[in-house]
Amino acid sequence: MTAVPQLKQQSLPQHVAIIMDGNGRWAERQGKPRVWGHKKGVEAVRRSVSFCRELGIQSLTLFAFSSENWRRPKEEVSTLMQLFLMVLQKEVKALHKNNIRLKIVGDLSAFSDKLVQSIRKAEQLTAENTAMTLNIAANYGGRWDIVAACRKLAEQVQGGELQPADITEQALGAQVQMAEQPELDLLIRTGGDLRISNFLLWQAAYAEFWFTETLWPDFDQQVFSEAIAAYINRERRFGCTGAQIRELAAANNKG
Repeated sequence: MTAVPQLKQQSLPQHVAIIMDGNGRWAERQGKPRVWGHKKGVEAVRRSVSFCRELGIQSLTLFAFSSENWRRPKEEVSTLMQLFLMVLQKEVKALHKNNIRLKIVGDLSAFSDKLVQSIRKAEQLTAENTAMTLNIAANYGGRWDIVAACRKLAEQVQGGELQPADITEQALGAQVQMAEQPELDLLIRTGGDLRISNFLLWQAAYAEFWFTETLWPDFDQQVFSEAIAAYINRERRFGCTGAQIRELAAANNKG
């Protein structure tokens, strides 16, 4: 039996999340402004989305902007917002063409009206797409997510729709972001740091973690394949290599 049929029998991760770290350091090593790294990071986003689409992964969640990132220099934050708007407007047609649903996860209240309108328009355009969901976490924090979910349950209790005794793990889990999507299987962080930085605290309860020194702009199919292979080895005790993952992706893409 060849590698590809064997891998198809294994459970690939259905929901992968990535903390895209290292853009600024990548740019500094090139002797360029930090903003240059963020722009190059967009190419890594395209590669990652394409690879997940080829593998048949149902959900990909990318940590684009945390609730703590507002503390960065104003010029960098402003540029990030402009880049977010530009990429959103430019990439949504390609996502739609490839049957990918876009969902922005986070507290949008801090964004400009123009950006929020662009987000809503993109989400509406891709709402019925079924091949894959791309979640972009923007102004997102794991603690914020849990608090917001608790507030929803509290409002239901106050309105007489729910009794305190009815608040269970399942009830709370149904209120957090992306509750309608597959549970998170694999959490990847680039850039070398070994922490999850307030990202998907609830969703990552049973996820496998994989860390790499690779800076985000250099994150490519080969590195992504290594992460997927490590996940399969941990979960299924089945030996495979990054090359086999790429073979599977190529086979799925042809199909």
